[in-house]
Amino acid sequence: MAGVAVSTTINGDHVEYLCQPDETLLDVLRDRLGLTGAKEGCGTGDCGACSVILDNRLVCSCLVLGAEAEGRQVETIEGMAHGDQLHPLQQKFLEHAALQCGICTPGFLIAAKDLLAKNPSPTEEEIRFGLAGNLCRCTGYDKIVRAVQDAANVMKGA
Repeated sequence: MAGVAVSTTINGDHVEYLCQPDETLLDVLRDRLGLTGAKEGCGTGDCGACSVILDNRLVCSCLVLGAEAEGRQVETIEGMAHGDQLHPLQQKFLEHAALQCGICTPGFLIAAKDLLAKNPSPTEEEIRFGLAGNLCRCTGYDKIVRAVQDAANVMKGA
């Protein structure tokens, strides 16, 4: 099979790669570009572990073809921190112990970032709804919700 040439922006950096026509964006990120933060939990878009932001829209990268990133903006977990400075969501996940095994954590963080970009002051119900596409088998959801609430307060300066 001939490769598909893709030119895109990932975490603010211009990136070019070759991928197979049937290769998922998740596989491209992990196997071709070394961005291993997004995880494959289910491969069917049900768990959210592979969540990325594509053109300001939260998507499961296991359901997007790598070729579909052509000319688009992709944000992954690797782009959240600025050098050694963690994003407030990352810091609050640590402070609230909102993670255990870590498989789901990148997806939750990306989903929470997307939620807070669209709604900087979500209610608990809105947070739970905004994170409903992400599954966790270890921590339960209360610590995650509290971490997002706390990060939202920090991010809006409260």
